Amino acid sequence: MENTTKEKDVKLSVVMVVHNEAELLQQNLPLFLAQIGDTAYEVIVVDDSSSDATPDILKSMKAEYPHLHTTFFPKSVPNPSRLQLAMSVGVKAAHSEWIVLVDINRPPTSEKWIDNLAQTISNEQNLEAVLVYSDKKQQDTICYQSFQQLEEVIPFILKAERRSGHGHQGKHLKIKRGIYDAVTIRRTRIYDAIRQYDRIIKGLRLTRLRLSVGWNNLWN
Repeated sequence: MENTTKEKDVKLSVVMVVHNEAELLQQNLPLFLAQIGDTAYEVIVVDDSSSDATPDILKSMKAEYPHLHTTFFPKSVPNPSRLQLAMSVGVKAAHSEWIVLVDINRPPTSEKWIDNLAQTISNEQNLEAVLVYSDKKQQDTICYQSFQQLEEVIPFILKAERRSGHGHQGKHLKIKRGIYDAVTIRRTRIYDAIRQYDRIIKGLRLTRLRLSVGWNNLWN
């Protein structure tokens, strides 16, 4: 019988950038690839000129997981932010309306992560972004925070993805502090979102971002 539920029609493209992450790829990439459910999805890994065993591991996993796609970002490409450019390369290789930007350091804690994300997108109208939060103590507990406008989620991205790399630190009060595990963006706004990554945010501006995120999530 043909499946007619809404979430079956949502296809997701999971995009990540890696550099010399052979060990983490071996450990965490299968958690992205072995999701269960009926949602069609693909995983795109952009290899940012790794010099370790990353290319070999990706080649091996591609043989096992046909929905894994890889691309290589050459070292010689100059850009103020290699991360932004590498993410854009991954997005260009994606086929879906919804792009899920993830980090190999923050793998899914639930096998239904993708299916539940697709259902969240299907159940709400006119979304532009969804943040995904996990709880390592209760691994099947995944929270999805929806936004009608990308502008609402930009403070979260700026705070979490700033160049210092400290935006995802901490295990307590994750939602109140906006420490998400993945951000999902509608394709029409994805490049606006990518431009918020890898920026230098500090001082008073960082304090304002923290207050903005904390106030937004006060009752979550």
